[in-house]
Amino acid sequence: MTNPLYDTLFGKHQGKTTPFLRLADGSVITHDGFLQTAAQYANLLTDLGVTAGDRIAVQIAKSPQALAVYAACVQAGIIFLPLNTAYTADEVSYFVENSGARVLLCDESRAADLAPVAQAAKAVIETLNEDGSGSFSTKAVAHPTSFATIARSADDLAAFLYTSGTTGRSKGAMLTQANLLSNAKTLAEAWKFTDTDVLLHALPIFHTHGLFVATNITLYAGGQMIFLPKFDLDSVIANLPKATTMMGVPTFYTRLLDDGRFTKDLAQHMRLFVSGSAPLLSETHVSFETRTGHRILERYGMTETNMNTSNPYDGERRAGTVGFALEGTEVKITDAATGETLPQGDIGQIEVRGPNVFKGYWQMPEKTAEELRDDGFFITGDLGQFDKDGYLQIVGRNKDLIISGGYNIYPKEVELLLDEEDGVLESAVIGVPHPDFGETVVGVLVAQAGATPDLNAIKANMGKSLARFKLPQKLVILPELPRNTMGKVQKKALREQFADLFTG
Repeated sequence: MTNPLYDTLFGKHQGKTTPFLRLADGSVITHDGFLQTAAQYANLLTDLGVTAGDRIAVQIAKSPQALAVYAACVQAGIIFLPLNTAYTADEVSYFVENSGARVLLCDESRAADLAPVAQAAKAVIETLNEDGSGSFSTKAVAHPTSFATIARSADDLAAFLYTSGTTGRSKGAMLTQANLLSNAKTLAEAWKFTDTDVLLHALPIFHTHGLFVATNITLYAGGQMIFLPKFDLDSVIANLPKATTMMGVPTFYTRLLDDGRFTKDLAQHMRLFVSGSAPLLSETHVSFETRTGHRILERYGMTETNMNTSNPYDGERRAGTVGFALEGTEVKITDAATGETLPQGDIGQIEVRGPNVFKGYWQMPEKTAEELRDDGFFITGDLGQFDKDGYLQIVGRNKDLIISGGYNIYPKEVELLLDEEDGVLESAVIGVPHPDFGETVVGVLVAQAGATPDLNAIKANMGKSLARFKLPQKLVILPELPRNTMGKVQKKALREQFADLFTG
């Protein structure tokens, strides 16, 4: 037995002295140099007592070393659990404890806050900083630059990605080697990636988009990445002439369009621009094509499935749609009550089936059974319809999920904290349109009788427990929340009421 994911994405590049990562400072890391670092990390993790099937949780800044931790986990058969760098210690605590992570890897500046988290979960804590320093890398240097790859099967787990439900309780989506590998192969072929491609990578790597789409495709094709720490407009514009492809969230493209330096000449040599993780406004689509002559390719995926659909590489890339089902993936629109497939043009829930669909939720068999049918179709929670030509349109969500700047935000988690604040009787959290982030968070509050909630104090207090991207951009007070005859809060009415809050 071999290790399909490692062999296909990493192992084939051993000994190659061609560039893999080009960094913002102009330095270059070769494929082989990268894999030698990963092998040292795999050796160290083994010395720390981590074995195949164990989990490690990482909350570290984007860097070549951070990416090498992912490669090390694949080579050693360890389940990789990347965490958003904005998560607070309270949030990280749940992920570490629930996953049973053996190691927690964090930035040195967070070590003091996270040490009690690791101790409570009986996990080893190590540090790895953005510049590559830290206890983890210091210890790794003493280890060999080769590692005997651990045998794994395609059905073995490769990663956990946590995604919340409307109850606010996070669910660990279990992704197998086959899930990640099939999607990398399908996307590389669909988008015609080759070893001559240079991907401008400004996405985070704790998220599906930056790690399991952008990185895995590049590895599969054998290309290069211009590996930027984050989206910085000056840096992206400076590096664009050296790239052939770029993947981003809609915010990337709106910010480029707002800068006069982003011209048709600057983008003329590019082969492909891809957008995902949040809806791309039709006006952004049109403005981008008018400015550059390029039509952005929009696709649709999610934590549990990686990518499901894509607008065509060759053919019309239709604004407001996410294209067609990818090769090997089935997509259907069903009635939420009956599960029956609906006629073309009808709006219903989106269900998907294919080798990209996850194995289930970690230690949540009931939730898995609710969302993953016996026939393999996954109920995405998104609402959509096929247009007359078969393009899929996402028209909403039957959960109250908010997607802001590509990050998922679940209202219940925010509401639970708001309801505990002084002077607050109850709350409802909604997503409203935002010109830069696609959507942003608004908290609607009802005050306790005779109380006047201090909105600034509430925001400040919530910042201690919630990642910044989850914090409401605006808090408003209403006399009461709109409800139906059954007493359920009508969030649709609230979204309509405040739809123009940031765009009006």
